Amino acid sequence: MTFLVNAGETSGNSNFGQIDLEQSKFLEKNIPNRKGAFLDLLSERIQMSSDVMIVHPTLQTTLVYIDTLIDKNLLQDEIIYEIKKSMDHFKPAELMKKFNISDIKRTENIDQAIHSLLLGNVIIHTDGYPFIIQANITTSISRSITKPENESQVIGPQIGFNESLSTNISLIRRYLTNPNLSITSFELGKQTRTAISVLYIKDIASEEMVHTLTQRISDIKIDSIIDSSVLAQLIDDNSLSIFPQMILSERPDWICSNLLNGKLAVLVDGSPLAICCPQSFIEFFKSMEDQNVRWHIATFIRILRILAMLLSVFFTAIYVAALTFHYEVIPQPLLIPLSESRSRVPFPPIFEAILLEFIIELLREAGARLPTKVGQTMGIVGGIVIGTAAVQAGFTSNILIIIIALGALASFTTPSYMMGNVIRIIRFPLIMLAGFWGFYGIFLGFCFAFIHLLRQSSLGTPYLAPFYPPRLRDWKDSIFRLPFVFTYNRPQQSRPKESIKYNPKENKTQNDAN
Repeated sequence: MTFLVNAGETSGNSNFGQIDLEQSKFLEKNIPNRKGAFLDLLSERIQMSSDVMIVHPTLQTTLVYIDTLIDKNLLQDEIIYEIKKSMDHFKPAELMKKFNISDIKRTENIDQAIHSLLLGNVIIHTDGYPFIIQANITTSISRSITKPENESQVIGPQIGFNESLSTNISLIRRYLTNPNLSITSFELGKQTRTAISVLYIKDIASEEMVHTLTQRISDIKIDSIIDSSVLAQLIDDNSLSIFPQMILSERPDWICSNLLNGKLAVLVDGSPLAICCPQSFIEFFKSMEDQNVRWHIATFIRILRILAMLLSVFFTAIYVAALTFHYEVIPQPLLIPLSESRSRVPFPPIFEAILLEFIIELLREAGARLPTKVGQTMGIVGGIVIGTAAVQAGFTSNILIIIIALGALASFTTPSYMMGNVIRIIRFPLIMLAGFWGFYGIFLGFCFAFIHLLRQSSLGTPYLAPFYPPRLRDWKDSIFRLPFVFTYNRPQQSRPKESIKYNPKENKTQNDAN
């Protein structure tokens, strides 16, 4: 059910002490003292829908709550019972202390009270008193903590975020039992008023970056924020670029690792993905599992991912360019198989390649939208059936089927889903450039993409760091992952206040027991 609320300026919660004369005149304009006027004012500010319940435990007391949001047992046992019990000597300020509810406040602003009502609070007003009591008895409806769906790993924690902001913060708190972990809260969206939290470690993170990020968030004027991916697009340095500048992650251990490196994280209520920034291009090809395995294996896997990205982007385009303009680059033993394979194909290589790429994307999208078991079957059976039928019908060559399949397989090695989508898309313009101008077109497309990457930034930091500008110290944990004794510095991109994680000299001596 949707409620229409007139947003206004809200004041903070008052103390339980005396209210001065000037303040009481202001309160009379917000919370009226006369009998029955509170409901008249409330009905002007909120749509009285069927699930908005109004209860009168006593003649002078009014309870308002949303039936679909509150814990009815807690309402009956803790609030209505205590109010009826205190009918003879009813004083709201004293009654607040009797409620066995941890989150109970007093407010003098009607808009703030209505906002708490929409969050699952019950609001209590007594005729003759210029304030409202709001008690939080909301029911917690959230998905249980499960394994990360899109960032699975073999070695390491198997816990992922869910849609509850408080749960996600508690997961990070369990990893980082650090008193310097700072959380700044915001509310965004005129209609949704979504809770947003910015997390950073105060004695490590750069104050300039914290100020920049919080300023960008506070400057946003929008009706709604439903997911963190929407917020990431709004606070990107260049929202028009196809390349993501901030990582979305559902792994609390990955977020904590980045926080310890001086980076910042943003959590959005209702979203299982956390935003982490600043990030460089090479970090989209890193995984938390790289830290959990031996450095030899981690380095091999990272190099494999980079090569797979290049293979996915350029392999099909090189095939089209070679068969269209540059037969001389094809080795002599491959010319006969290629000629035989394409002898029955009536289309030029560019049309043939784009057609197969389009079919692969159709299969991938259909498999992602269908139920899990059906989607897996659709991807496997559809690829085999369509590929075999296309070769037999003479629509494509079997060699191009292999190249397209390898390119699609290579795109799945990227740990970041957002960067994987970018790799899928930029293949199409490169194939068209290769079909029109051959290797010159591929080189032109590469130069354009490289110049575009050079101009990008993430929260004001270079996007191609540590390669441009060159920071040799950070190369130890980029394409390669050297042993921990060599990677004791935090990355310079995040401009941390404390650049050293630990002193390798102090950890060098091992005093083993005899």
